[in-house]
Amino acid sequence: MCGIIGYVGSRGDPSEVLMAGLSTLEYRGYDSAGIAVGNGSLQIEKREGELEALEKAVSTKSFSGSVGIGHTRWSTHGPPSDRNSHPHTDESNSVAVVHNGIIENYQELRDELQTEGVIFSSDTDSEVVPHLVAKNLKAGDDPERAFQRAVDRLEGSYALACVIEGEDAIFAAREDSPLVLGIGEEGYYLASDVPAFLEYTRDVVYLDDGEFVTLTEDDYIVSKDGHRVEKDVKTVEWSAEQTGKSGYDHFMLKEIHEQPTSLRQCLSGRVDELAGHITVEELTDLETPRSVQFVACGTSYHAAMYAAALLRDGGIPATAYLASEYATANPPIPDDTLVVGITQSGETADTMSALRDANSRGAETLALTNVVGSSAARECDHVLYIRAGPEIGVAATKTFSSQLIGATLLVENLLEETADRELIGALRDLPSNVQAILDNSNAEAVVDDFLESNAFFFIGRGTHFPVALEGALKFKEITYEHAEGFAAGELKHGPLALVTEHTPVFAVVTGNGENAHKTISNIKEVEARDAPVVVVTDGQSDAARYADAVLEIPETHEQMAPLLANVQLQLVAYHMANRLGRSIDKPRNLAKSVTVE
Repeated sequence: MCGIIGYVGSRGDPSEVLMAGLSTLEYRGYDSAGIAVGNGSLQIEKREGELEALEKAVSTKSFSGSVGIGHTRWSTHGPPSDRNSHPHTDESNSVAVVHNGIIENYQELRDELQTEGVIFSSDTDSEVVPHLVAKNLKAGDDPERAFQRAVDRLEGSYALACVIEGEDAIFAAREDSPLVLGIGEEGYYLASDVPAFLEYTRDVVYLDDGEFVTLTEDDYIVSKDGHRVEKDVKTVEWSAEQTGKSGYDHFMLKEIHEQPTSLRQCLSGRVDELAGHITVEELTDLETPRSVQFVACGTSYHAAMYAAALLRDGGIPATAYLASEYATANPPIPDDTLVVGITQSGETADTMSALRDANSRGAETLALTNVVGSSAARECDHVLYIRAGPEIGVAATKTFSSQLIGATLLVENLLEETADRELIGALRDLPSNVQAILDNSNAEAVVDDFLESNAFFFIGRGTHFPVALEGALKFKEITYEHAEGFAAGELKHGPLALVTEHTPVFAVVTGNGENAHKTISNIKEVEARDAPVVVVTDGQSDAARYADAVLEIPETHEQMAPLLANVQLQLVAYHMANRLGRSIDKPRNLAKSVTVE
């Protein structure tokens, strides 16, 4: 959930690279930040709060040297404060370490070190690492060995980077937390996510669990279990420009407007309208399973619910599980079951844990992800990339739309049928239909009528139910207002007790079939209790006549209607948050990539 940046090379002042990297990593969520630069002795600056506080402190100092590490922290052990900020050091400030993840046996290690007389200066689990390294150095280990022996003592998840006084090198390791190297002309970079150094290089090496790396100005060496590992260098397709705001007020708004492009990228080369085929090259060796289990968290879980519903409609038993519950619930995995992990980053800790559990029980696994070379992509038997491009805003928007389309492609591939010509036509028209919504939406005007409301409900049936959940999640994430999503038919089984004239209800109604008619009945239920109603509709039913406001979507295939409705709900959340003056790209208490369970 935190961000790591490291640099060793000939650029002169490492702090410039570190601060630029930390600025890029702000989207991951954080409550403090710091850097350590090596120039003989270690120079360390760290501050609680926004990055501006650290920038101000750094601007008053002079930094030089060839090596440095930086970090943005999201609190797990100990509240936000200067002393709990990273980097953490040993007592003599000769070893500095930054850490993402959770060290599960930290209390045992801390007790051991305190018994030996070590004095700790923070509440964090991370601080045990520099003290262990310093202890090994005093015992006579060389720096690389001292770091590796310290890491060998750790239990839990970690991405670690360490600098040592007098050493022009970074020592790093990963276990269940992402870490990637950047190979540049003026040195080497280390980060928890590629955008941190994308300004300098697009050539990367992804580290795997259990691997160590030593970076110097001239070389990098990756090892595992004491043996050198040769790693492939990959070129990232994203550019630095793609991670900027491009003139939009917020990354989230930019990414909402990027959806026509990201959807075209997801569909490119996979849909042949003339032949009437949907062909996913990555899945040509995937046989149709007897059943499918989806594991995911948050927004990705809503995509999993949508995918599972499509598969069940196609005759394949499918279930969506919250990844955080999967391993502990230990659901049976019947023979010939495919377990699909949906994760934007490919690093979500709960989802990775669920996939690993499924692997350990012999299941075939597939990752539906956005990040090439991520842990999920590397560890699963199959991978389907959604090709959404970089997403900086914490609240997922374009990646959710691309997940829905990736799920559609997966389902069509598994059903092994000639694709519905109407569905193929709808996929062809999807980017332009999304663009039409972006060009004509009245969401901004609609939210102005509800600025004083005290709760917001979102309802839908069938594949609109996951969209209702996602609409509510997006709304609460960035507005900080109470919002809940419900299956429309469940209103009368409890939630109606909360409905008042101050509770707007957003209802998704498309088509003119049974689901639409039943949802209209639910609209009448809340209307009878004086609740204002906003209908998201394609106009095929008469739902609009019962609404106080209407958000229109183009008429399309029933499988694509949920995605179009979701775009309108994204705009509702964005404009409400903007009118309320919320921190849209960095909502409080949240992080982009959740790498702890």
